Parts: sequence; C-alpha cells; structure tokens
Amino acid sequence: MARRVVTTAVGMALLLAALPAHAESGGHGGGVRELLFSALNLILLLGVLAYFTRKPLAAFFAERRTRIQAELKAAADLRAEAEARYAKWQRRLIDLESELAGIRTTARERAAAEREHILADATAAAERIRRDAQAAVDQELRRARAQLRQEAADLAVELASQTLQRQVTAADQDRLLDEFVQTIERAPATGGARPEPGR
Repeated sequence: MARRVVTTAVGMALLLAALPAHAESGGHGGGVRELLFSALNLILLLGVLAYFTRKPLAAFFAERRTRIQAELKAAADLRAEAEARYAKWQRRLIDLESELAGIRTTARERAAAEREHILADATAAAERIRRDAQAAVDQELRRARAQLRQEAADLAVELASQTLQRQVTAADQDRLLDEFVQTIERAPATGGARPEPGR
C-alpha cells in the first residue's frame, strides 16, 4: 500500500511540474508568475506527498526498523549460540586432550605391568626348566652310578671267580667240600654250636 501511495504522489508531482511547461508553451507571460506558479506547484506537491506518504512511510520505516531490530537480535542470538558452541567445543577439546593424556598414561602403565608380568612368567619358566633339567641330570647321574656299581660288582665277581679258579686246585676243592659237609653234620648234634678245633 505504501508503494501505491508513493507512486500516486510521484505521478501527481510530475503532472503538476508539467503544467508550468505546458503553460509556458502557450504564451509569453511574465516570468514572475511562472516562478510563483512553479513554487506553488512545488509546495503543493511536497504537501500532497507529505500528507499522503506520511503514514505509509512512517509505517514502512517502523516496519523496516522492527525487521532490522529482529534481524539484529537474531544475529546476536546466532552469535551468542556460536560463541557458546565454540566455548563448548574448546572445553571438549581440552577434555579430550586430558583424556588422551590419561589414556596414554594408562597404556604406558599397562604396558609396564604387562612387561613385568611377562618377565616374571619367563623367569619362572626358566627356573622350572632349570630345576627340571637339574632333576633329569641328577636322575641320570644316579642311574649311571647304579649301572657303574652293578657293572663293577659283576666285574669283581667275575674277577674273583677267575682268581679262585686259578688259585684253588682240585684237592683244595675236595678239602673245602669235606669241611663244609662235616660242619653241616655236626651242627644238628651240637644244637647249632660251632665245632671245636681238633674234634
């Protein structure tokens, strides 16, 4: 509506401004009269414009002012929201950095603990292996000693047998056999007492 009023007023102003030019083309009257007529036209035009456009222009500018104020308020709200989001993201970034530092510290502690655990397991396994190897060596040594003793005993018996076979004659064997038989025969008569020499 404000545009329609402004268009109407501008049209009337052009019409009033064209009247002196039309009057001038019709005759060669005095310049004062034309000047007064032009001034009157201008004053009338400005009055008509002021009368018809005052309320629409006031409403237009009031509306424009309200719209600008609303846009400024919306822009301020958006800026405040953006600043709040920026502050929030800054806090989250700081929290994230501290959280990352905590994660790194925890990871280092876990790695150190895992390393200690692995070293302890490896040490225990090495100790078990050493003990098992020592037990196996000890058992093998005992078995080897027993085998050596057995072989030594067998060899001693064989050597004694060979020595006796070489040194004992057939007469010695007969004499030893007779003595053994006499000892057995006397043992029941004397109640198991030893035979006296010369009897």
